[in-house]
Amino acid sequence: MREFLALPRRLYADDPAWVAPLDFEQRQRFAPGNPFFRHARWRGWLARRGGRAAGRITAQIDERHLRQHGDAAGYFGMLEGEEDPEIFLALCAAAEEWLRGEGMRRIRGPYNLHINEEAGLLVEGFHTPPSVLMGHARPWYGPALESLGYRGVKDLLAYHVRPDFPAPPVMARLAEWAAPQVAVRPLQRGRGRLGGGKRGRFGGGKQERLGGGKQETLAREAARMRDIFNDAWQRNWGFVPLDEEVWLDTVKTLSALIPADYIQIAEVDGEPAAFIAALPNLNEAARDLNGRLLPFGWLKLLWRLKAGRLRTARVALMGVRQRYQRTRLGPALAFMVIDAVRRALHARGVEDVEMGWILEDNAGMRNIIETIGGVAYKRYRMYEKEL
Repeated sequence: MREFLALPRRLYADDPAWVAPLDFEQRQRFAPGNPFFRHARWRGWLARRGGRAAGRITAQIDERHLRQHGDAAGYFGMLEGEEDPEIFLALCAAAEEWLRGEGMRRIRGPYNLHINEEAGLLVEGFHTPPSVLMGHARPWYGPALESLGYRGVKDLLAYHVRPDFPAPPVMARLAEWAAPQVAVRPLQRGRGRLGGGKRGRFGGGKQERLGGGKQETLAREAARMRDIFNDAWQRNWGFVPLDEEVWLDTVKTLSALIPADYIQIAEVDGEPAAFIAALPNLNEAARDLNGRLLPFGWLKLLWRLKAGRLRTARVALMGVRQRYQRTRLGPALAFMVIDAVRRALHARGVEDVEMGWILEDNAGMRNIIETIGGVAYKRYRMYEKEL
């Protein structure tokens, strides 16, 4: 396992865009206590040449995916390797053989380790560093997979957006129209904090005092966002519902690390209808740590996060309930939560925001992002092969 986790350091040693993931986070990903393994199983392989590790791969079977889609698809992930076709052949053959033996009929990925973590292989945008929870790759990975019969089945885009964009007139008019029935507010964190939020973009909104302690309030907020996400994404390609326990733990962690207004929730007539979550770009904060928090890396990381010295961020999650998606209110809700979170980011000195990933065929969301000046600057590809 040490060799498996350490291999990327050597493979990317001459790549100025690579950012070493935190060792602690990588070990936790494969720990037996990871809730993902309550409904999934995995195997991993190292390819060796001349006694040293030269490549790696995993294969995973997620029972939740199988129940959701019934497609007998297993995953592959954590793919890394030297520029050698034989290495990729050996790695993929091992993963394919195990999945076939487990009754899977196709292999799909990369997933590190599932769709709600890192997904897709970078195929465009190698010259810029990855944002937090996004992958990086060498240019030969895609061609190596394609030479083995893997085909691209879905492209995922990452957009670059400046948070100081002026509101496009069409979006401003939509927000003005929706304002009487929509309130946008930040995440609520505990007893005595005021709920409700700003009504639309242009006027004061209702205020309500939330009852209960901090943990109870966060649990309610996490449930609201999870419900919106699972509804909004249900028909999307590859969707697997957010795990309740994992999501609650994630919200609690984020609540301790980020300002409350980095998460915005829109309510239509008092009912949660859309949300957005932005993350400080941890990769910017950790880029010079080489993945190590000891002895003093954790102090640097916490200082950079809490002192607000980061200039980049990523919008990692967003959702609008399905019943609004094909109505005039759908784009209004999307723009209003984007506008609220970009104001929060801009106020704290963030200069560059990544929005992604976005499915290439999600024309509605792509149109909204491009209307506010977003430019697609990275492309990730999901590959598949019949077994």
